[in-house]
Amino acid sequence: MAKTARKIKKILVANRGEIAVRVVRTCRDLGIESVAIYSDPDRKSLHVRFATVAYHVGKASPKDSYLNIDKIIDVAKKSGADAIHPGYGFLSENPDFADAVEAAGLWLIGPKSKSMEAMGTKTRARQVMIKAGVPVVPGTEDPVTDEDEAKVIARSMGFPIMLKAVAGGGGKGMRRVDREEDFASAFRMAQSEARNSFGNDEVYIEKFLNQPRHIEMQVLADMYGNVMAFVERECSVQRRHQKLIEESPSPFVDENMRKKMATVAKLAAKAVDYVGAGTIECLVDDQKNFYFMEMNTRLQVEHPITEMVTGLDLVAEQIAIAEGKSLLAKEFTEDFRGWSMEARVCAEDPARDFVPTPGKVTHLRAPGGPYIRTDTSIYSGSEITADYDPMIAKVISWGNTRDCARERLNRALMEFTLKGCTTNTMFLRQILAYKPFVDGAYDTGLIEKYFRKVPTWYKEEHKIVALLGAAIFNFEKEKRLFSQIRVGAKPTAPNQMSRWRATKPNWSF
Repeated sequence: MAKTARKIKKILVANRGEIAVRVVRTCRDLGIESVAIYSDPDRKSLHVRFATVAYHVGKASPKDSYLNIDKIIDVAKKSGADAIHPGYGFLSENPDFADAVEAAGLWLIGPKSKSMEAMGTKTRARQVMIKAGVPVVPGTEDPVTDEDEAKVIARSMGFPIMLKAVAGGGGKGMRRVDREEDFASAFRMAQSEARNSFGNDEVYIEKFLNQPRHIEMQVLADMYGNVMAFVERECSVQRRHQKLIEESPSPFVDENMRKKMATVAKLAAKAVDYVGAGTIECLVDDQKNFYFMEMNTRLQVEHPITEMVTGLDLVAEQIAIAEGKSLLAKEFTEDFRGWSMEARVCAEDPARDFVPTPGKVTHLRAPGGPYIRTDTSIYSGSEITADYDPMIAKVISWGNTRDCARERLNRALMEFTLKGCTTNTMFLRQILAYKPFVDGAYDTGLIEKYFRKVPTWYKEEHKIVALLGAAIFNFEKEKRLFSQIRVGAKPTAPNQMSRWRATKPNWSF
């Protein structure tokens, strides 16, 4: 039976973009008032419009706004909020913020600071997990600062190896090194990127696994020591260690492996006395051996696919846990339905090495139809700025089978129409149609493999549509020419190139 220690009435959402909109929507569903915060460029953002009230917190720079702990706490007090939801990114895994929230007499919808600290750096997390008996990828337990010492360690492990920032996340400060002669430059680059991204240049060394997959497990833990694990999420479609397409369940994981991973995920959560929603991320080799990589002490970007196969609202579950309620007595590693996929739509140009493409949205048509969900904070007339992450939407599909979910996601991305800046929707569709992905036989090197030999993605029907388009184009051109002749206007000089050549579609894409 659920226990209730308190009732949350107003939540400040300490974030922006689609996750802020997503949290505000659950607040509405639960009859809870919401407080939005916004920076200068986010004044007209959707999360500001949807929340009960909104407060300005600073300039565009995150350190002046969404990372300004004192300002956010001050707004929470002024607004009368009794809890804060940090979303993901920004302050969501900052133990100092968790302590500040508690010191202000507010409730953080998330874990305690001690759990964040235990999982806050990858080397510390490895030490905790090793002590708890959780399998980890072979590597150093402590940071390595001396280049020569690091090279000796890497040589003893055997190349290839991975260099990873101790305070890392989002693929920053991470380098794969295949040969000893490349080690020195990679080590310096990893340190430099780590220092610039996190203010901490410490790195550690990990053995690179053969054909690695990135597979994770969502966990929920209440205040009474109960931990629930969910069916896994496959997150191996990555570009520069940033996830692009995720799915649940994984086409690689069988029932026996799932049970083992769930046992380890629960053990990892209990090892740090975890409370709330978190994710145990693992690297899996081609022999189905899995190793703890890190724990994200927050909600994940890809949490909607878990919601789609379980029917739960994970934000509502976070709020319930913060209110002191106990978990449902269910095993969501067994109790799930169908298949779900998520694609991250970004304002970036794949044809120009994924350079960000900020701009004003002049037209937006979000996809719909059966079992399609779109999480976004943009709308026609909104501005996509270069101040924040280029991800502008998440398109999520569900189907009874993996192929059904994949085809629905492809159709939804085809419907997704945005004018004003370039997006990666066509690239995402190409990956969905790429044979290794279609077969489920892929690893974290999928996109790299795709770019080595870009396959022909278009089908016969695409050629037919292009030919029809060429015919219509030529017909309209003839109509205009005939109209000019009828009214006595001087017709445009004829093109010496044949009409077919003038309108022939380019098959080189």
